[in-house]
Amino acid sequence: MLHLRVISPVGRTPAVQELLLAEQGATHIVVLAGAALQPPGDVVEADLAREAADAVLAGLCELGIDHDGGITLEAIDTALSDSADKAEEDSPGDPTDAVIWDDLIARTGEESRLSISYQAFLTIACLLAAIGAITDSPVTVVGAMVLGPEFGPLAAVAVGLIVRRGDLVRRGAVAIGVGFPLAMVVTGVATVLFDVTGLLTTSALDNIEQVDFIYEVGPFSFIIALLAGAAGMVALISSKSASLVGVFISVTTVPAAAFASVALIEGHFAQAGGSALQLLINAVSIVAAAAVVLLLSRRTRRGRQDPGHRYRGRRLSSG
Repeated sequence: MLHLRVISPVGRTPAVQELLLAEQGATHIVVLAGAALQPPGDVVEADLAREAADAVLAGLCELGIDHDGGITLEAIDTALSDSADKAEEDSPGDPTDAVIWDDLIARTGEESRLSISYQAFLTIACLLAAIGAITDSPVTVVGAMVLGPEFGPLAAVAVGLIVRRGDLVRRGAVAIGVGFPLAMVVTGVATVLFDVTGLLTTSALDNIEQVDFIYEVGPFSFIIALLAGAAGMVALISSKSASLVGVFISVTTVPAAAFASVALIEGHFAQAGGSALQLLINAVSIVAAAAVVLLLSRRTRRGRQDPGHRYRGRRLSSG
């Protein structure tokens, strides 16, 4: 279940109340007249079955509540109520299959910001991946995969393409297009330092059989990236974030970027080129697969409405 709180202008509260009462998946509806101070208005609260949330949010946005009032939605960990059970039973579909587009846009928008923390995580992940490749340690490389934050921006690009939000696409593209080069430059500088201190020699890259998947591009590189992108988007839309760890481990975006820098500095140009190609294939495939999952979700969505129409023109929150 999800908890909905609406700050509604007084004149539109009857319409909000009618909308919620007509929704089978809504229960525990409460109206607090004049309770809101900023912005002024009435407070309307309700608990929603996850399957009903997107339709309710669409109705509230059509009433202009997102502009003149406010809408917040949060997950309920425990709900002990026959009424809540009935609301979930009466809502068609399965709650884990329901796509809440507003929530998806908000989360991917937040996770795609080119922030200091994002850049720090990406840079540290690349450094770990570089060390893992140099030492032929797959465990270290896997650790770098888990640490890398790059799936958020890639998912944001996919969501932006489907709902036709150029700002979301740009934010994700900037996070990838700026974040990776910066992390790769730092990795390159670290490689030079490893050379100077004697921690790395050119011959060290001649025998790294345990991590050669980083730069050896093959048909399975494409297939794995597609599967990872699809699994990652399914995890996002179903709120099963724990499954994302498996997605991170599956794809070699961070290791490929890191090793491209190391191999380039050490003069292993074929390996550097293979790593760069691996990075490109993975990034494009993840976005493509994630977009396909969203398209299929839109087709099976109740009412078959365009999920992007109510988001266009709305400023993307910076979090």
